[in-house]
Amino acid sequence: MSVFLGNPQVLPSRGVPTRGPLTDRFGRTATDLRISITDKCNLRCTYCMPAEGMQWLPRESLLTVAEIVRLARIAVSEFGVREIRLTGGEPLIRPDLEDLVRALRRTMPGIPVSMTSNGIGLAARAQGLADAGMNRVNISLDTLCADTYATLARRGKLAEALAGVAAAQRAGMNPVKLNAVLMRGVNDHEAPQLLHWALENHCDLRFIEQMPLDADHGWTRENMVTAADIRESLAADFDLAPDRVPRAGAPAEKHLVRRRGEERVLGTVGIIASVTEPFCEDCTRTRITAEGHVRSCLFSHHETDLMHLLRSGASDADVTRRWREAMWVKPRAHGMDHTGLDSGDYVQPDRSMSAIGG
Repeated sequence: MSVFLGNPQVLPSRGVPTRGPLTDRFGRTATDLRISITDKCNLRCTYCMPAEGMQWLPRESLLTVAEIVRLARIAVSEFGVREIRLTGGEPLIRPDLEDLVRALRRTMPGIPVSMTSNGIGLAARAQGLADAGMNRVNISLDTLCADTYATLARRGKLAEALAGVAAAQRAGMNPVKLNAVLMRGVNDHEAPQLLHWALENHCDLRFIEQMPLDADHGWTRENMVTAADIRESLAADFDLAPDRVPRAGAPAEKHLVRRRGEERVLGTVGIIASVTEPFCEDCTRTRITAEGHVRSCLFSHHETDLMHLLRSGASDADVTRRWREAMWVKPRAHGMDHTGLDSGDYVQPDRSMSAIGG
């Protein structure tokens, strides 16, 4: 991984807009800001982290509440960002999460703030987060079987995750979105059961293709459960039809859900097919890692350091310019098309999902 540390000559400036939305060379506009607030997690999911041996960032290397709020304010005021999502690692690891949410909403009252979480510990904090101004949560739920959960997460925490879902609903952060990664031979048979549960419990379920961002670098295309596999599995119990609501840059392709042979629509299900059905041309995201680096693409090998600017007295204009430069060179696509994967052209980033932020 390359990190650009502040020499203005290492980033091209020709053609970079000096005002207006945050755009790249291919005409895409970033309106969705995702900020990782920690690289730590209390689970060790097999598709993300190793069982042991992670090297965590020291606390002083993490963005502070004030620094996160400053970056978010710049994104909203200078680029027109319309949504802020807090990611990790696991955001609930941060004891000052409520303070952060409160500061973001106070500074930018019209901008929704959401969080991607595993739900562990959310039962005790959901109401406080809602009171602070959090609008919505996405919670990982890969299985409804306690033993399978323990296998996938390497921690026996299913009951706590389900309690987190219920607490978020009671706190009014609805609809709660559920994220499920299916692993071949482990939980891939559970797709219909997960959708039944989500519909019955008024949650929005999204299946996510396993991405090559695991710390063990054990991902293979042959073992990946594809979007086509997921649709075929769901067809055992459900009829799916395309949702005609415009996708508008959202990563999930949504489907209307009916029971087999019935007319009544029960809800929707989303499928995020980052590998087999990529949506790079419609990407609207800009990402900041926990140590304050811009990452233009989840699968990039390059990051641009904003932390040194924040901590060296740089002006908002300096930060804005460097951020624009970082996003201007965003690649057209991540390279995980069929040709790239089969030919070996795609190279997995060194950093795992927990270190990047989702």
